[in-house]
Amino acid sequence: MEGLDTLTRSLARRTPEQLAALLTRHAEPLARRPAPTELRGLASALWSYETLHHLVLHLDHPRLKVLATAARLSQERAAQDAPGPAAPAPGADYQSLMAHRLSFAQLATAPVPPEDVLAALETTGAARDAAESALRALYDDALAAPTEDGAVVVPPRTPQLLAAHDFGPFLAEAPRPVPDDPAGAGTPVPAVPAASPHDESRAAAATLAATADRLLASLATQPAALRKSGGLAVREIKRLAKAAGAGEPQTRLLLDLALAAGLIALTRTPAGITALPTGAYDDWLARPPGQRLAPLLAAWSALWAIPTHTPFGVTPTALVRGHDRHAPALRHALLATLATVPPAAGVPLATAGPGTVPPGLLRAADWYRPLAVTAQPMAEDRAAHTLDEAAYLGLVAHGTLTPLGRALLTDPHSLDEPLADLLPPLLEQAHFQADLTAVVPGRPTAALAALLSSTADRESEEHAVTWRFTPASVRRALDTGHTAGTLLDDLTRASTTGALPQPLRYLVQDAARAHGRMRVLPAACCIRSDDETLVKELAAHRALGDLALRVIAPTVLVSSRPPAATLDALRAAGYAPALESDTGTTTVERLPAHRATAPAPTRDPQAPLALARRLLGFTPQPGEAAATGGG
Repeated sequence: MEGLDTLTRSLARRTPEQLAALLTRHAEPLARRPAPTELRGLASALWSYETLHHLVLHLDHPRLKVLATAARLSQERAAQDAPGPAAPAPGADYQSLMAHRLSFAQLATAPVPPEDVLAALETTGAARDAAESALRALYDDALAAPTEDGAVVVPPRTPQLLAAHDFGPFLAEAPRPVPDDPAGAGTPVPAVPAASPHDESRAAAATLAATADRLLASLATQPAALRKSGGLAVREIKRLAKAAGAGEPQTRLLLDLALAAGLIALTRTPAGITALPTGAYDDWLARPPGQRLAPLLAAWSALWAIPTHTPFGVTPTALVRGHDRHAPALRHALLATLATVPPAAGVPLATAGPGTVPPGLLRAADWYRPLAVTAQPMAEDRAAHTLDEAAYLGLVAHGTLTPLGRALLTDPHSLDEPLADLLPPLLEQAHFQADLTAVVPGRPTAALAALLSSTADRESEEHAVTWRFTPASVRRALDTGHTAGTLLDDLTRASTTGALPQPLRYLVQDAARAHGRMRVLPAACCIRSDDETLVKELAAHRALGDLALRVIAPTVLVSSRPPAATLDALRAAGYAPALESDTGTTTVERLPAHRATAPAPTRDPQAPLALARRLLGFTPQPGEAAATGGG
């Protein structure tokens, strides 16, 4: 395995930081394999067919053309050095044909001088410089490795992986996405809209933040049930879309992004699988609006699906793990292409019509990711839905990238600053009015929204959010433990004027006077006995204090603990109770079956560097022992 030996030696010459950067860039495909314990194991993982299939999707035209050319020359040289067996005779059986096709000469590769690769590309001047730069990039990403004498070694499976694709002549630069006269000679070009891409992005981000907030709040109130075949039923999507105030395609998109961002989890219950917010959702609520959107946008850039795209004959659904490995590369290609379009030239792209993409855009996008754009089925339809999603997320406007889109293209995990510029800070106070409404002229903080939602009904949400107080809504707040005094104090502190209108004060006080005139006694279970003396003995028994037993009738006790805990406590105290059903018959007890819940794995940002140091033979630093177990 000369190729793996060459790659292993190449990896060994890197610094820990360089190797950690490589592990980070290839984290997704490497995570599907066991963590390597030595450099040769890492080399085998990098040059496995599955990893290569993933990595070549993210190569642009120069790198892919150089890799394909080197692979072809390498295979030809290997065939010359070690000729394969004679071709099977006519009429040979299937096994003979496959043995010839998979023979060593058909799969083997040999080192190729880089001059031969560059000569085969027929490049000169700036194009040759671009080809040399592409070759160095392949070395950096371990998709090729240099030998001791400077020859190029490529992964053995590369020729089979790329042989079916024709990448055309070497192009050092991407084609122009917008023709010089896109509308035709003499046809006037539409004027640029008054709203700039930045303004469009600001409006889209504000809408997106409010919609995601409502969607996840609805899901927290009423978890969604998944179908037995997987994914949400249409009726659940319609319910959540109505609660979020969004269309069904956008609701499916946000649900998939929330799942990918870890804000939603799929949990198995006796009734089936349900989707509900995770513990990360509570932390998400406490963040400013921009920081709320950051994980959703980062999830979109890496999502293995186009949630708003539903092929003909397929029922639209959501919360299904995607299997479209080409989707992230398609997004990058489209965003990278639009990044080259000045705002003044972006209008023709936006006026191509709904559901269509200008041919010039796809042709240019092909340069950025040749294997993920027009090489895939339904290329135009997939691209159109991807651009619609980008516009909804505030990344694209008027046929060009917004500042937020450029930030996502540069680094999907560094969006806090551009988002903070788009979304104003949260408001901590509201305007209380005499018509029993409270208005927040912007986005409220989680604490203010929780206070108003617990005491009033959300009535409208545009640029300002309005809540309306009613007797039922105030009673709802009193049910949660508020008194008239504490509720009025909390609302007064939330008022921009430091005071409340008189009608609101009267409403709270009237509701408080009527509240609690009848009471419901909490009880987890009852203890019944015809022996009144035994009932009194149990109520006074010190060992049963944890049950908080209360006598409600001469022969009846109520316990604050559920039946199983109450039975255990009584038996531990020396009594012999029996479990009774709601029909009055004795119940036969069975031991419950317990299941352990595995904790969710956590990703240590220092793990790649720790693993790189271990693979290179460096002495582990304090705290690195636990970090080297993950990929």
